[in-house]
Amino acid sequence: MYLTRFRVNTSRPGARRLLSSPQSLHAAVMASFPGLLPTEPTTQRVLWRLDHNARAEVFLYVVSPDRPDLTHLVEQAGWPAASLDPATPGWQSRPYAPFLQRLTPGRTWAFRLTANPVHHIRRKDGEPTKRTAHRTPVHQMGWLLERQENAGFRIVEKPEGKRLLPGGTTYQKDEHHGDRYQLTVRDPRSLSFAKSGEADRKRHQVKVVTVTFDGHLEVTDPEVMRRTLIQGLGKAKAYGCGLMTLAPLPTTGG
Repeated sequence: MYLTRFRVNTSRPGARRLLSSPQSLHAAVMASFPGLLPTEPTTQRVLWRLDHNARAEVFLYVVSPDRPDLTHLVEQAGWPAASLDPATPGWQSRPYAPFLQRLTPGRTWAFRLTANPVHHIRRKDGEPTKRTAHRTPVHQMGWLLERQENAGFRIVEKPEGKRLLPGGTTYQKDEHHGDRYQLTVRDPRSLSFAKSGEADRKRHQVKVVTVTFDGHLEVTDPEVMRRTLIQGLGKAKAYGCGLMTLAPLPTTGG
């Protein structure tokens, strides 16, 4: 497995086209692997995520079984002249296995996840359930908290003294939201685009609601956590959702 980071040159027209179309960016990511033919189905799980840190600072992260070649992305949406130096090809790829093996029970990490929090509802009796996006931060947090145990981690709770609300909750009957957890929800996005290859583009619209979670987690099951990091969490993985990354927490001096 490999973890790759590519900085997008947001001033280039090619970058703006890719950033405005999850389908185009997905196709560009999948084109990074010479062994994958675009006309053949693949069982390989390739995850990707865009981090919009600032207007001119956008990073593409990719987790993949094989090392990608992002030359075409450098040409479309990077700095081609700078990449002529073999020491700076325009992206960084590192083997992921050494990091994954460092995961141990009880260790805490900072994490980031862009996801598509959805649930299934039935609006009327007798109707089939329909997949529907969670729209509020409280319910989006709940979506992630419901999955933490089966994903090999738990979200770290704030110390009592750092909670602004009684018990750390938003509502009296709400048992796990508000500021109880080291968890924030930001950057909500509603994506709507025509599904590629469909003749009637108006009827075959894809609608995806995404949010980015930032917070602290504790590893509870390293093997399951590794699977979460390489297979993703939730739906809409082809559209930039599901990729979770970890970073060491800053140490505090005594």
